[in-house]
Amino acid sequence: MRKTQESSARYQNFIGGEWVPPTTGTWAPNVNPANHDDIVGEFPVSAQKDVEFAIQAAKAAFPAWSGTPAPARGRILQKAVELFRQRLDEIARTLTREEGKTLPEAKGEILKGINLFEFYAGEGFRIHGKTLPSEMRQTFTYTLRQPLGVVGLITPWNFPFAIPAWKSAPALVTGNTVVMKPASNTPATARLIAEILHEAGLPKGVFNLVTGPGGAVGNAIVDHPDVKAISFTGSNAIGLALNERAAKRGLKVTAEMGGKNALVVLGDADLELAVTGIIQGAFGSTGQRCTATSRVVLERSIAKKVTEEIVARASKLRVGDGLMDGIDMGPAVDAHQLKTDLDYIRIAQEEGAELLCGGRRLTGGAYDKGYFVEPTVFTGVKTSMRIHREEIFGPVVAILEVSDFEEALAVANDSPFGLATSIYTRDANLAMKYVERAEVGMVHVNNPTVGGEAQLPFGGWKSTGIGEREMAEEGAEFFTQLKTVFFDYTGQARTSKIY
Repeated sequence: MRKTQESSARYQNFIGGEWVPPTTGTWAPNVNPANHDDIVGEFPVSAQKDVEFAIQAAKAAFPAWSGTPAPARGRILQKAVELFRQRLDEIARTLTREEGKTLPEAKGEILKGINLFEFYAGEGFRIHGKTLPSEMRQTFTYTLRQPLGVVGLITPWNFPFAIPAWKSAPALVTGNTVVMKPASNTPATARLIAEILHEAGLPKGVFNLVTGPGGAVGNAIVDHPDVKAISFTGSNAIGLALNERAAKRGLKVTAEMGGKNALVVLGDADLELAVTGIIQGAFGSTGQRCTATSRVVLERSIAKKVTEEIVARASKLRVGDGLMDGIDMGPAVDAHQLKTDLDYIRIAQEEGAELLCGGRRLTGGAYDKGYFVEPTVFTGVKTSMRIHREEIFGPVVAILEVSDFEEALAVANDSPFGLATSIYTRDANLAMKYVERAEVGMVHVNNPTVGGEAQLPFGGWKSTGIGEREMAEEGAEFFTQLKTVFFDYTGQARTSKIY
């Protein structure tokens, strides 16, 4: 496999403020999924010993960092915001090369991550408890939030900048020290985050980065007695196993997992707006988003027209290397994800769904060097079919037709997942009924299923998530523990407490 001149570097873990080689002496190539000839770099295949060193460094750094005033911690994050903005193009290019999304999508993701760092920089001035009245005279009662200690962050490949941002920024500003394990597919973006946080003035040991397989590195983080919390984003299978492992020692966990998001279009909707939202939600980032639109529920009166327009637009999407101009959709992230996409396309046809467009791996020329699949649309989908019930994480859309609002709501809720949903309608009453009755954590009205903002909680219901919400104030609260204080300022002994 040929290395490009641009990407021949061998990188290291970031532990205790230093770049250090893995104790295994082993590195693995980070391959561009759009061009197998392009090696983004070689990254450590780490083991338990490397995790141990990182946790020791984080533990040693915790007393000084937790004792640093929260506004001062926030100012370091604000400095990082400035540095991220200065290096936006470099980070975006790196992200596109290792993950595959288009360059505009990569820049959009980084800007979202920057917004998150900026929001949490301000949280340094807003970490708060409550003052509450006491039943006793001359007693001041209040609560305060304090950091947990060393926390482990296990992040996925599909948003290699934004998700590490929304985990690390709240963990850091609340006074915790961090050991992060990025997905093995996307270590290069994580390396730039570590580098910039260090340049921004983060003390040694406060943020540590260890790359390698989840079985070795991830489990070592979860099992270590000095780790006080785990924040995980990834598949349901891994998230549930991680939560079970963490529960054995009472570890605090938040896990954001799968989604099977429905977008409902009623007969009175703005159809142009709805189709634009469907295309954006289904095929943006190659459908490799937990909030992607994977089910489209159409009222029969407009189903034919909307379906034809979806197919027409999906067929015109230009698929290719995300670094090229004019590309609408990049590759699947790796061979495993490509196989998953193609397997579900085959299963859908075997179960009787009608393939309207796409469905094939793209081959020939530059396509032979990457993991490219066509934007794919199915109709005639039934709620019993696997493409209606199971997360694919690719550019595959299942269209279902319904008679009315009540059936649309029932179909949308007929899922083991509950992350996000959308409804397109001009009827405010029906929109509000949908908002109230949709079994999800996030509802969009006349907007795509994708998207989130730094100041708004992110997360879902049912099988989608375990633990607390991410982002916003709630995201910071996860990384704190609450303390209640009784301050008797009379200096006299009392016996009037109830408990």
